[in-house]
Amino acid sequence: MSVAQQIEENVRQGINCAEFYLENESHMHSGVATESHFKLILVSDDFIGKRAVQRHQSIYALMASLMNNPIHALALHLFSVSEWAVKEDKQLLSPKCLGGSK
Repeated sequence: MSVAQQIEENVRQGINCAEFYLENESHMHSGVATESHFKLILVSDDFIGKRAVQRHQSIYALMASLMNNPIHALALHLFSVSEWAVKEDKQLLSPKCLGGSK
């Protein structure tokens, strides 16, 4: 099973997902790892009433077995359904890699 599939399985088992977008951004970073950098955009009403740090903690808890190896970086963009509905810019670009040869 790929790392991306593991991420999706872990998230969907722990969070009620209204929308789920996962992007492998490993190609934007130096090194040989092909599944090490990801961006997750997740929309769920499970986030209602939770501060940003609590939302992140809930996802990192689901990813604990994957963090540091094989996942090096996981960019999280976490919204409730109503927050996502009014968000105008849904592109959520990742910053350029500052390390290595990229």
